Amino acid sequence: MMFRDRTQAGRLLADALEPWRTPRPVVLGLTRGGVPVAVEVARRLGAELDVLVVRKLGAPGQPEYAVGAIAEGGAVYVSGEALRDLGLGDEWVAAASERETMELGRRVRAYRGGRPLVDLSGRTVLVVDDGVATGATARAAARAARLNGAARVVLATPVIAALTEPELRPEFDDIVAVERPEAFFAVGQWYERFGQVSDDEVIAALRRGRGEVGPGELAEAAHADPDPEEETLVIPFEDSRLGPGELDADLVVPEDAKGLVLFVHGSGSTRQSPRNRFVARTLQEAGLATVLFDLLTPDEAAEDAVTRELRFDIRLLTSRVVAAARWVSELPRTRAALPLAFFGASTGAAAALAAAAALPERVAAVVSRGGRPDLVDVETLRRVRAPVLLVVGGRDPEVLRLNRGVVPHLGAAELVVVPGATHLFEEPGALGAVAELAARWLARHCCGRPATAAAPLA
Repeated sequence: MMFRDRTQAGRLLADALEPWRTPRPVVLGLTRGGVPVAVEVARRLGAELDVLVVRKLGAPGQPEYAVGAIAEGGAVYVSGEALRDLGLGDEWVAAASERETMELGRRVRAYRGGRPLVDLSGRTVLVVDDGVATGATARAAARAARLNGAARVVLATPVIAALTEPELRPEFDDIVAVERPEAFFAVGQWYERFGQVSDDEVIAALRRGRGEVGPGELAEAAHADPDPEEETLVIPFEDSRLGPGELDADLVVPEDAKGLVLFVHGSGSTRQSPRNRFVARTLQEAGLATVLFDLLTPDEAAEDAVTRELRFDIRLLTSRVVAAARWVSELPRTRAALPLAFFGASTGAAAALAAAAALPERVAAVVSRGGRPDLVDVETLRRVRAPVLLVVGGRDPEVLRLNRGVVPHLGAAELVVVPGATHLFEEPGALGAVAELAARWLARHCCGRPATAAAPLA
């Protein structure tokens, strides 16, 4: 099931929590995304509502990857496995906790205005979040609730990664969820609308939960920015060997888009890839237009022998990426000199890099997810002028070795390893880390580039 938004998710979660109505529970919404969910739970259960401020301890250079978390009151959780993977020690944990404590304190003051946390002594506490991927913030919240005297602590969430739930069981007396998917990229994957929740929205939600405002105030804020529409395209191309053809594509252009990102999927995938669609949605929320397109025509994809041959023909795939880039850049909605970037995966990353070399004046940035840049010859790699972000899973040793080997041949490249992730980034939270890394990289190298710097595609 995909939830429409956090409000609907909270109502469905409240139905699942009906057996917990009688112990007079306290509902604690985790900041910030868990608060709108918690409002609905508290309202339907007739329970007391409060907020519990938690903060991730992000890895160095990768704030989206949670090494641990802290909660108000001094509760801390740190993943020993993550520390080992990153080579971090107690000194880093202490310094990171100190930095996050300042922001944590600011939020406590903003959300409560000097009021203490509701008394939890001897009570049942429902810790509510909008979703649980790795569970770092949930662990810190559980410890904070017990430090404040809670008799029983229940984790309540619309969606939790099936792989994570058993690991969290020792921290909680029970775990209640609406969905427990095996394939879990990130929490936002399970919502149609999953925008960031602002401080103002948290405060408005808490006021609504206390009956101080009507539901319209929060709904207005939640729906102020409608999702951009997806437009289906047919991209023409002409191969010197196979002749002319057409590629199916999907274009999304947010209002005031700052750049255009062309997705180049890997072998065995299509534009319907849920991984790339999830990343595209994250980039759209960051103000970037996205194009997902099929590298093969329907007839080519239907013939297994042809498909296997073409999916690894980097020269042919590169020509199609270049053709797609040129054609899409001339559309009425995108021809206003939007900086162009590529997001490639697996073998598609090789085609994206080769296409960037063919369009040196036009391509502003390239992101490679679990890519195979080693499939591009060294001379072509050296012609890539765009800054390149290579993202590889820490548990994908062969691809990591291959990516390290090409870094010296790229003019401006950064290799980032997502700890604990394998080649497809299937681990809970891993693809979310990739999406955030890509959004930040493109914001730095694409969104900041003046539109006039983008030369027309010849």
